[in-house]
Amino acid sequence: MKSFVTVAVGGALGTLVRYGIGEWLASDRLFPAATFLVNLNGSFLLGALLATMLRRGDDSGGRHTARLLLGTGFLGGYTTYSALAVETDQLIRADHVALATAYAVGTVLLGFVAALAGIATARAVAR
Repeated sequence: MKSFVTVAVGGALGTLVRYGIGEWLASDRLFPAATFLVNLNGSFLLGALLATMLRRGDDSGGRHTARLLLGTGFLGGYTTYSALAVETDQLIRADHVALATAYAVGTVLLGFVAALAGIATARAVAR
């Protein structure tokens, strides 16, 4: 039950931060910049977090709790691939197929690159 509550608290906080960023960056633009930026930033942070935690030891005790709170909870709530799917669908329905494709594929590919950059950054800082 402790793990469940830890993930729930982290997820609630991450969702609130994402919502705040969405409100801050809200615009009438066609491109869903807030979701795009949150997903890339979240990918970077998750890569950095997991690389840092891996260097510090096994996934037990406080590290396990921190991973659940920050990784699974906060960053799980902060990032939003469900919104990516909805926004991609909305772009397609509005006949912006090329933009929808670039948005969906770009988010996934750049998210992967961002995660690798987070890992590399964490490793460089640890040296």
